[in-house]
Amino acid sequence: MKIKKILYTLLFSCALSFSSNVSAQELCTKCLDNVPQDVRDYVYNMDYMDPLQPLGESPMLNWKSTRTPPWTIGYASTYAGNTWRKGAMERLMEVVFPKWKALGLVDEIVITQSNLDDSLQIQQMRQMIDGGKVDAMIICCSNATALNQTIKYGWEKGVPTFSFTGYTTSPYSINTSVNYQLVGFYIGAWMAELIGEKGNVVVIEGIPGYSASDSQNNGMLAGLKEYPDVKVVGQLAHNWTSQVAQKELSQWLATHPEKIDGVAVQSSGETGTLQALLQSGRDVIPPIALGGELGALCYWRQNANYIDEAIYAWPPGDEVEFGFNVMMRTMQGQGPKIQSILVGPATNSFAEISTFLNEDCDRNSTGWANPGIENWAGKEYVDNFFARPADPTKWKK
Repeated sequence: MKIKKILYTLLFSCALSFSSNVSAQELCTKCLDNVPQDVRDYVYNMDYMDPLQPLGESPMLNWKSTRTPPWTIGYASTYAGNTWRKGAMERLMEVVFPKWKALGLVDEIVITQSNLDDSLQIQQMRQMIDGGKVDAMIICCSNATALNQTIKYGWEKGVPTFSFTGYTTSPYSINTSVNYQLVGFYIGAWMAELIGEKGNVVVIEGIPGYSASDSQNNGMLAGLKEYPDVKVVGQLAHNWTSQVAQKELSQWLATHPEKIDGVAVQSSGETGTLQALLQSGRDVIPPIALGGELGALCYWRQNANYIDEAIYAWPPGDEVEFGFNVMMRTMQGQGPKIQSILVGPATNSFAEISTFLNEDCDRNSTGWANPGIENWAGKEYVDNFFARPADPTKWKK
């Protein structure tokens, strides 16, 4: 497949439509000295990088918390109204928090919700900092720039910020995620090839203006653009919520009778997207991008020839655990070397999803499949990005 050539041998990287824009951030190459060359060429290839992704040397390279554990962690969440956030919260409170509490390193997680209101999120973060309530802050999927002054304020007060599943452009935060532009390009090119490199595609992004959404959307469009006979006939947004995806796509389909050959949709909107297509009355259900929602994966489990792989951009449980692990290492003084610790996309074949889904699965399930933290951002992988790597679970106060 052409996508395999592009992404693994990088023969055509100079042709990408967004490559000329990659100039806003310089890559700290010395920060990647211990990262295997093939990973550097793939995950940190600047031809597939969001131009705003922070890639400089980490300000926390020689920092450790002066506060005595157990630490109190603030989770300034932006939104709670979708299945992805539910999946992340379940992993955080049912797996991650009990683990670190049992180790005597975390005593509480203080959670706030801002419902996509940047001003409210800033207020909540400052209240946690000023009240001396937290020793570190973790955030998710936030606006790339709106929190920068608050992140700096926290840093000056000894409260560092860690952003998972979405970066901030602040030089005082550490970011953990997939390389969004890369995974978006992968999905776009995969979709084009799946439909025979010609036809009409609808692109559905998450929340415009949020880094994770914008980066992946730009990558999708660039991947699709590599195929001149593929036409993007619609661009929608679903707030990373399946109910919104179902509503928006249903309304769009009602006024667009033309043939749709594929839908490149960001998680977590694939289950709603699929439901809209099934309810539309179209004889052939066009393929959509699947990224972990069990409801949509169930349709594939029951229709083996529907697509050929699921592509994971941000598995919720693994993402929050990834970010939390990096935060705990940093608090211990292990010294993150680069501002953004990135991974590549993960995939599942039909045979692989058949190991955890039976044919009698529920198409309306709101659960999520996760590759597993060791398959997403395992200990040995993360070690490469720290100056003094060690098992954080064995750290002594």
